[in-house]
Formats: sequence, structure tokens, C-alpha cells
Amino acid sequence: QVQLVESGGGLVQAGGSLRLSCAASGSIFSINAMGWYRQAPGKQRDMVATITNGGSTNYADSVKGRFTISRDNAKNTVYLQMNSLKPEDTAVYYCNAELLPHVLALRPLNYWGQGTQVTVSS
Repeated sequence: QVQLVESGGGLVQAGGSLRLSCAASGSIFSINAMGWYRQAPGKQRDMVATITNGGSTNYADSVKGRFTISRDNAKNTVYLQMNSLKPEDTAVYYCNAELLPHVLALRPLNYWGQGTQVTVSS
């Protein structure tokens, strides 16, 4: 079984910073990509940032220049450094991993963390 454990969420004032962490553990053969998604109340879950095993990154337009995604492949961990936070960044942030759970896996699968709340006050 694969688990994604998130940490780093909390309450911060507008303009502040937070750093989210997500560690993948369990049966993992290889990880293709990891990323962060968020879902605000009454809204759909949207991509925030992703990073591939080759280091390519992708960001939502709303966070470009403010958020930075990084990874530590040795620890199967992905980070999201969030700076200049805005109230509209308030959401539950979910970690995602696309990975092969076993050497015999035919295709990669997506796994999700439980989510961590980020609240940005005015």
C-alpha cells in the first residue's frame, strides 16, 4: 500500500509564507511525478503545481512567481513553498503522486494524500 503524508498547513496572514511537505511511503517502484492540488469551498479541485521525475515543473497561472515546487527523490518527498499568500489561496491542499507501485505494474497509478488546510487571513 502507498501512503502520502502531508504536513505544513496552517493559518497565516496575507503576505505570509508556508511550506508544505508530502512524503510518499509504502510499496513504490518508481515515481513519475508528484504535485499539489487544492480545493476551496464550493469549488472544484484544481492543479497548483506539479513536478516530474525529470524535474520539469508546471504551475497554475494564479500561483506563478509566488509558489515553488521541489522534490527530494531519495526521500520520495515533494515540497511546496508558498510565498506572498493571498486570501484566495485558502483551500485544502492535496498531495498527488503518479507512480508504479510494483515492478510488475502495467501502468502508473495516481495516489492522493488526505489534504492539509491552508487558511490565509486578510
